[in-house]
Amino acid sequence: MRDFDVDEFLARPLTARVATDGPTVRPTWYLWEGRAFWILSGPWSRLPARVRARPRIALTVDVCELDTGLVRQVLASGDADLRPFDVPRGRRKLVRYLGDDEERWDPRFRAYLHDNADTLWVHLRPSRLVATDLSYEVP
Repeated sequence: MRDFDVDEFLARPLTARVATDGPTVRPTWYLWEGRAFWILSGPWSRLPARVRARPRIALTVDVCELDTGLVRQVLASGDADLRPFDVPRGRRKLVRYLGDDEERWDPRFRAYLHDNADTLWVHLRPSRLVATDLSYEVP
């Protein structure tokens, strides 16, 4: 196993899977900022209610590229909390996944930035963070 730059890895527009008590697991886009995960959510999702009821969550971000042999994973867990939504952070998150041209975004993503009264953040500053590189040489 090799070390790798966790911040650089988590800056990629990858999909995380978030697990809550129940258990439930859901894919999500995230922003890794200030050594914390920021997940956009709101009343359309059961995630905020689950976090309110039991804040302990786990999250994984991974890649497995068979053609290159790149296999990396970051596992995180801890108590999440709910935070008010802020547009600048929301824009940084959405630009990672959708690009700079907001006019090309699906209208529901633009709405998060302009009609966001019910939008909030699920915030996880992990108490446990494990990064593993299981990459291999492709013959």
